[in-house]
Amino acid sequence: ARIEPENKIDVILEAFSKLPNEKLVLVGNWQTNEFGRSMRGMYASFDNIMMLDPIYEKHKINLLRSNCKLYIHGHSAGGTNPSLVEAMYLGLPIIASDVVYNRATTEQKALYFQDADDLLAKVKKVVGDVTLLKTMGQIMGEIAERRYLWSVIISKYESLY
Repeated sequence: ARIEPENKIDVILEAFSKLPNEKLVLVGNWQTNEFGRSMRGMYASFDNIMMLDPIYEKHKINLLRSNCKLYIHGHSAGGTNPSLVEAMYLGLPIIASDVVYNRATTEQKALYFQDADDLLAKVKKVVGDVTLLKTMGQIMGEIAERRYLWSVIISKYESLY
């Protein structure tokens, strides 16, 4: 993620600082601005929080993502985010920032959070339920296959033209 306030990095870090038994791996450009440096400094001492520098190689980031229990998507400004779609395509269960375009991208079938306490509650709810995580991931994968493959997108553009 871009380490910016609108990506709710502070909210995600605050929630996981209260979940010492759950590991968070957050990949981003920590040194780009004061917000990133501040967040890294504030949460660097938490054993369960890993703050990695940017990873631009698709196979490396997908390897990291595909080994996650779930994907937290904090982006709260913009539109359909490629990292959200990529996580969906990997069949990851998703907890996303509660904004209209995240809901639209996931067809209202992910879980959504408003603040750190809400995210904390959602993570606690799902993290121990292997069946729920598997079901959530399958649903996300099905949506990605149906809506976000290039062949599907190209077909829609061709129909439009």
